[in-house]
Amino acid sequence: MAEVPCVRDVRPAAVAGLFYPGEASALRSRISELLASSGTDPSWDPGGPPKLVIVPHAGYEYSGASAARAYSLLSRGRRKLTRIVLLGPAHRTPLRGLALPEAEAFETPLGRAPLDQAAVASLRGLARLERSDLPHALEHSLEVQVPFLQSVLDRFTLVPIVAGDARPRDIAQLLDRLWGGSETCLVVSSDLSHYLAHARAQLVDRVTAQQILALDPRLDPYQACGAVPINGALMAARQHGLVPRLLDLRDSGQVTGDLRRVVGYGAFAFEAR
Repeated sequence: MAEVPCVRDVRPAAVAGLFYPGEASALRSRISELLASSGTDPSWDPGGPPKLVIVPHAGYEYSGASAARAYSLLSRGRRKLTRIVLLGPAHRTPLRGLALPEAEAFETPLGRAPLDQAAVASLRGLARLERSDLPHALEHSLEVQVPFLQSVLDRFTLVPIVAGDARPRDIAQLLDRLWGGSETCLVVSSDLSHYLAHARAQLVDRVTAQQILALDPRLDPYQACGAVPINGALMAARQHGLVPRLLDLRDSGQVTGDLRRVVGYGAFAFEAR
């Protein structure tokens, strides 16, 4: 993806070198490896990309393989997808409601992804939505998705939204306003259970996956750190008739070998009927 020049305010990468490689060539290589190893999902029938995906946001070493299962499907829309609505939970800053950044672009080692200013303007007046860079400054849940997007799409704009203490119906309303057509994809960033023993995590994460597949918007933070944005997305998915598919379900213990305290990761894709 080409770098975007002449923006007034850029949100710089905060977790490059921590959650993913901080040097461009190493980052490209790592993402290429993850996408290549993800394979082609034979169960995905549509010729185009999904309308909505749920992907994890840990370090690439831990959850990158899971996220790559969804991003390999998005690559089918390399030229078609030109706007990404990116939603994730607030980890670093207490937040009431939802926050869009004041910044005009997100920067990673792969370049800059500009915000969709027309889409941002269309959200004026929505309840519990503010413009603030603070919740975005150190937030990794959105940032780790951007290099993947820069790798599988040609040119796109972002609508990045951090969710704090928000109501699912507020998020569903926001997504409805941004729904768009075949040019728009919704990306929800969330890990699943946290710091349970491996066997317990598997049970909890399977239940969570079943709720997502049933479009049941009643997840709690015990099940997923991004329960709030997921619940809102599930409400919107039900309203728009999307059909969910489980792509991947795993946990950090399968990488580290430590099964005492693991974090769960899942990847889901939603297609229009």
